Amino acid sequence: MSAPKSAWILSDGKQGHLSPMLGVAELLGVDYEIRNVPPMRAIGRLISPFSGLFGARLTQAGAAPLDPPYPDLCIASGRRTVSYLRSVKAASPDTFCVYFMDPRSARAGADLVVSQHHDGLTGDRVVQVRTAPHRFSAERLERARQTARADLTALPRPRVAVLVGGNSRHHRFTRSDVQRLSAAIADLARTGAGLMVTLSRRTPRPLAQAIETIAESENVYLWDGSGENPIAEYLALADDIVVTGDSISMMGEAATTGRPIHIFQPSGGHRKFDRFLNSLGEVATIGPFPGPMGGNGYPRVDATPFVAETIRERYAQQLAARRESR
Repeated sequence: MSAPKSAWILSDGKQGHLSPMLGVAELLGVDYEIRNVPPMRAIGRLISPFSGLFGARLTQAGAAPLDPPYPDLCIASGRRTVSYLRSVKAASPDTFCVYFMDPRSARAGADLVVSQHHDGLTGDRVVQVRTAPHRFSAERLERARQTARADLTALPRPRVAVLVGGNSRHHRFTRSDVQRLSAAIADLARTGAGLMVTLSRRTPRPLAQAIETIAESENVYLWDGSGENPIAEYLALADDIVVTGDSISMMGEAATTGRPIHIFQPSGGHRKFDRFLNSLGEVATIGPFPGPMGGNGYPRVDATPFVAETIRERYAQQLAARRESR
C-alpha cells in the first residue's frame, strides 16, 4: 500500500493541539516539518475558519512559507490553522490534508477530519475517536519504565501521577478550588504514596506555590521545568493517575496507561467536557478526586494506530484515484 513519505504539521503553538499530530506523524514514519501559524488578533481568531490568510505567513527555518515542494501529507489542528490548510489544498490538490478536531467550517480543505465523539461530527470525510491521538505508544511507555530516572523509581508505591492544569477558556481555579486541590494532594502525600507531580504553564501561582510546599516531602517528586518533561515516565510508573478536569488532552493521555483515573473538577465546565467524560467512562475506570484511590485496570485507550492506518488507507485511495484519472 502506498504511504505518505513527507508531511507538514501546521501548528498554532498549543501543545494540546501539536502532540496528537506528532504522535500520528511519528507512527506513520513520515519525514515531517512543523510550520508555525502566527498569532491573530481577536477578530482574526473569531473568523479564521472562514477567512483567507490575511497576509499572514507560515514560518519554518530554511523554508519559504507555503511554497513548493509540497508534502504528501499536511496535518493541521487549531482554529488558526484552518485557512492555511485550505490554502495548501488549493495550491496542491495532490497533498492529502487532515484536520484534527472540529474545523467549524465545511471549507477547511480537509480530505479527512479526525474528530472526537464529543464533537458530534459525522460524514464521509470524518472519523470519530474517543480520545485524541498521542505520543505515548505502548513501546514508548515500556522504554520509559525501563529507563526512568532513579528519583522516580525510588518513590514508594503506590505511585500516583498528579497532572495539574490550570485556568482555561471553560475552567477557572478559584481560591476554594486551590485550597481544595492542594489539601487533597497533601492528604494523599501523607498516606505515604509516592507522588509524581507536574504543573502547567496555566497553573495559577497560588496553586503552584501550595504544591511546591507539598513537594518538600521525600515521597513527592515535582518536575521543576528543567530538562526533558518526565510525563512519559510518570505515566509508565503510575499505579493511579490524578488529573485536573480542565484538559481533555491530559485526561485522554491518562487513559493510555490502563490505570484508574481520578479527576479533580475546577469551577466552570462545558457540555463537551461532560460528553467526553461520559464517553471515556465507557472504556476506562474514572472517579472523582478527592475520593477513594485504586480501582480496576482496563485495556489502554489508544486511537493513534487507528488514525494512522486510516490516513494510510485514505491517502492510498486518493493516490490510486489520481493515477486512474490520468
